[in-house]
Amino acid sequence: MRTLITNARLVLPDRVTDPDALLIDGGRITAVGQDARLCSAEQRIDAEGGYLTPGLIDMHLHGGDNADFMDATADAFERAARLHLRHGTTTLLPTTMAASMEELLALIACFRRVRGQADHTMPHMPGLHLEGPFLAAAQAGAQDPRYLYPPEPKYYLPLLDAGEDVIRRVSAAVELPGALALGDELGKRHIMAAIAHSDAEYSQALEGLRHGYTHLTHFYSGMSSLHRIAAYRRLGLVETAYLDERFTVEIIADGRHLPPELLRLIVKGIGISRISLITDAMRGAGLEDGRRVRLGSLQNGQMTVIENGVAFMPDHSCFAGSVCTSDRCIRTMVRDAGVTLPEAVRMMTLNPARLLGLNRRKGALAVGLDADLCLFDDQLRIRQVFVSGNPII
Repeated sequence: MRTLITNARLVLPDRVTDPDALLIDGGRITAVGQDARLCSAEQRIDAEGGYLTPGLIDMHLHGGDNADFMDATADAFERAARLHLRHGTTTLLPTTMAASMEELLALIACFRRVRGQADHTMPHMPGLHLEGPFLAAAQAGAQDPRYLYPPEPKYYLPLLDAGEDVIRRVSAAVELPGALALGDELGKRHIMAAIAHSDAEYSQALEGLRHGYTHLTHFYSGMSSLHRIAAYRRLGLVETAYLDERFTVEIIADGRHLPPELLRLIVKGIGISRISLITDAMRGAGLEDGRRVRLGSLQNGQMTVIENGVAFMPDHSCFAGSVCTSDRCIRTMVRDAGVTLPEAVRMMTLNPARLLGLNRRKGALAVGLDADLCLFDDQLRIRQVFVSGNPII
């Protein structure tokens, strides 16, 4: 059945159009703008002047609706994924925490089962993101130090072999002994390599770049910056990203992890084309302030508290992930960082689609791409979501 969406302001990478039309057929976008206006369709939807965007892509997401992917159950996957789908996330990478090898292997097996049974009421899940367990203790943050492993083949090969067809990206501390060999192995398997929870200095980051580490996970969070050793200043990962344009970054755009002034600095210094937005949301997403929930699995996760729209460790020593949703990321960037709506949308559609190799199917309102769509109102709140042309809300 063909569906014609009319009276929608189309959010393109470089502009917002006057109210226009878009045609969906067979789960794909088949006409945009004037070409769509001339088409007939069995179903017509009046967007009433709302903003129509590509479906949002979150490539770093742990959970929501009191469920965490580390729970490794079908119910947890479905609850978390559907919560974020209602907020515009039509494609996501379920993301792990530092955990025991048994838990990580269980999650990989569960993901494969869930993905095989998914239908159009679920967001697309093209693969997993392993955040750890190969992280630096000095930058562990809310990652459980009990489950940090050195990046040695005896630890990472079983995970990579078990997830051969489902692991899409791995985040690790590039300065750890063995991390460069891990990067080489990820490259052989066509898995995206990113630097996370790392104390690397500039020279170590550049060496990592030569071994495939081209992306910085949750920029500024769990990451080295300028410091002094014996009076000499050493650049960290933060400065490396500003200095070397070969690196891309992702930012937690919840308005809490990074203050508005810092968001504006990142946009100015890094540039829209190298930034992707993520939620880094944990099971507290969708829950009210005051709730105490576990970060990671129900069995072994660490307790956190939700306050002021973010999750803290109980002693408030650091954040413990966000409770953000993708539509909140868009609002934060427009209202707090001062970017345009097309720029904010690009950072959560086209940019992550390119990083994940999905841009031939997703990330823009263009003929031939999947009809994953979001309809926003004037306050940039979600009115309707489509997955492969199917309306969800």
